[in-house]
Amino acid sequence: MSQPPLHPNRDSVTTILDDGSRAFLYPADSHGRFTQARQWSAMFLIVLYLALPWIKINGYPAVFLDLNERHFHLFGLTFAAQDLWLIFFLITGVGFSLFFVTALLGRIWCGWACPNTIFLDHVYRRIERWIDGNAVQRRALADAPLSVGKFLKRVLKHSIYLIVSAVITHLFFAYFISLPTVWAMMKEAPAEHWASFAFMAVYTGGLYFNFAWFREQLCIVICPYGRLQSALIDSHSLVVGYDVQRGEPRGKLGALGAGYCISCSRCVHVCPTGIDIRQGLQMECIGCTACIDTCDEVMAKLKRPRGLIRYDSQTAFAGNATQWWRPRTVLYGALLAAGASVAFWAISTIRPANLGITRMTGAPYIVSDDFVRNQFLVRVVNKRNQPARYVLHLNYTPADLQQTGLTTIFEVPALSETVQPLVLQLARKKYTGPFILEVRVEDETEHFHLERDVEFLGPEATGHNGSLEQKREHKDPKHS
Repeated sequence: MSQPPLHPNRDSVTTILDDGSRAFLYPADSHGRFTQARQWSAMFLIVLYLALPWIKINGYPAVFLDLNERHFHLFGLTFAAQDLWLIFFLITGVGFSLFFVTALLGRIWCGWACPNTIFLDHVYRRIERWIDGNAVQRRALADAPLSVGKFLKRVLKHSIYLIVSAVITHLFFAYFISLPTVWAMMKEAPAEHWASFAFMAVYTGGLYFNFAWFREQLCIVICPYGRLQSALIDSHSLVVGYDVQRGEPRGKLGALGAGYCISCSRCVHVCPTGIDIRQGLQMECIGCTACIDTCDEVMAKLKRPRGLIRYDSQTAFAGNATQWWRPRTVLYGALLAAGASVAFWAISTIRPANLGITRMTGAPYIVSDDFVRNQFLVRVVNKRNQPARYVLHLNYTPADLQQTGLTTIFEVPALSETVQPLVLQLARKKYTGPFILEVRVEDETEHFHLERDVEFLGPEATGHNGSLEQKREHKDPKHS
């Protein structure tokens, strides 16, 4: 059944018809400097996505989130599960970056870097154009009755869609279990790794459904960013817009008193979300610049100045100067700079090993007629891809403190951990109350150390000052 012609307006979403049914879009091709720049940008991002699991840095993929071993490798840095507090800086950094960039440049992320836009416009729609033809041919094919030719084209197109979706899914999975593991799973029966197979099937199906049918609805219906832009941008933000002063009133070429816009509607035909940019900034606009290039092409043929539709601020379209530095950009920029500074400092504190000390379960201390004993578990995590040797030292004031466990050099395998007991014992007559001691683990080869303060507990005694914080100042100064 033929689809009625679309008439974009600001009161409703173009892709939803009056009866509530879905209207499919067949955006025409655009050509120009922005389209070419977006193609190069998309190619770079796609190649980067495909290449990262193959690029080795320090023996591991450039980005490898090893969930099985709870180690995360990012461009040569290795983080253990204990370092997950750094994810706070990642999330806030992405948030403030998005706020800052949007306040300055509008929805440049959506049009130039969003994965949905990248794969839809530069992979799936390219496949569609190759098989079904240009926008007019695709629309005619969709309206045509089922035939052998149409059936074969549909089977070919959707088969390629499924293959591409499966490739994207397998590469995504490789970020978490590595390419060799993915390849090994592919060569075995699905029942051998049924959970992974189910994930791959569901994820592949989700990608296929999105890029074959749902498409721009993800941006319009699900993604909240389009709605957030109204709070993030202002009249000085750079957006894709229509110059009303130059374009209106619209009229045919040569019409008396007509503006530059000749109502060719090419800007509507190339829009991937089906809006009319001449009606003003709208939530559905993803800043893809297709309307800019196609309008510039028309203006060039008419020998009129380009830029009837262009990147500019709403203030500039009204004839005033754009202010780049204003309260919101200064605030977002300051928050971004502060967050980045703290993040760089936090990353600089990451060591190639982690040290954790916990008191053994049960009584916090054991008292006999002759001794007071405290029992701990020492956990050392080696985050390097080679074995490491460590030695443990105690930094304490009572000279008669006896140590059992970890008295010699011990080795921790690559990307592994060891948990060993540490028993500290002090003669009862030497014990005067709880005190602080420092446990120090030194690397044998790289000359770095990790330390933790622990509190040696026992029965209350005269002169006892109490808590861990109150006792820190009583550590032996020569070992501080």
